Amino acid sequence: MTHAFIVDYRKRSTTAGQEVSVPVTVVEVPPLRVVGARLYERNPYGARVLSEVWASGLSEELARRIPKHPASPPEEVERFGKTAADEVRLIVHTQPQLITGTGSKSPHLFEVRVSGEKFDERRAFALAQLGQEVPADRLTKEGDFLDVIGVTKGFGFQGHIQRWGVKLQPRKNSKHRRMIGTLGPHNPSFVSYRIPQAGQQGYHRRTQFNMRVLKVVRDPRADPITPVGGFPHYGEVQSACIVLHGSLPGPAKRLLKFRAPMRSHISSVEKVDLRYFSTRSKQGA
Repeated sequence: MTHAFIVDYRKRSTTAGQEVSVPVTVVEVPPLRVVGARLYERNPYGARVLSEVWASGLSEELARRIPKHPASPPEEVERFGKTAADEVRLIVHTQPQLITGTGSKSPHLFEVRVSGEKFDERRAFALAQLGQEVPADRLTKEGDFLDVIGVTKGFGFQGHIQRWGVKLQPRKNSKHRRMIGTLGPHNPSFVSYRIPQAGQQGYHRRTQFNMRVLKVVRDPRADPITPVGGFPHYGEVQSACIVLHGSLPGPAKRLLKFRAPMRSHISSVEKVDLRYFSTRSKQGA
């Protein structure tokens, strides 16, 4: 994270139209590579795969995640182009070799839904994307909103006080201080989920809605974005990145997923007036 000076775009804010300092998060977004496509049919028991095709020339890094998959023959591709279904998804994977902030060499493999009104156009789009790279600037632009899906920092099994922040017991308590005083009433005769108890803290999947994109950097060498000394626990930004207003869940090296906002109430989005972006050292110097 770092900070930036922007003209406050929130119309109901007390500082609307004024220059304010805001916290921002830089997320490195190397392009995804499309390796396959699938057609799904929805039924009362869930979604069923009707047809799938795989691209040729899969990267060697993908073999770290799954066994090598042969390219689909022309007959399979032709059958895919004629199959009617309810949903079209692309099979994509990340390219960790393009970044140096994480030590991972194995790509993440997942599916991405193709949206659109006409099914034939979505199916044709999926076939056209086989073997291609999908950059982040095709998903969003400066001023847009995004939903960010991530996994929070994990802290393992923690007690009542650390996990929920309840009050310590009095000093003269007969048993322990770092615990709750009661598990609830006698009736109803079960422990409610509302009772703060010890358990897992963190490492939960969370979604943050409506994160504003302040800047899209396609080449960090032409437009420097890394602070002096690099980002703590990450390093330097080597590939394309986007700058989001606010903080995001999870540690610096964990994967994040972006999607189009599902709770946005703004029809037209204007580009944010970014006055200054801090690249000063974050090492405490």
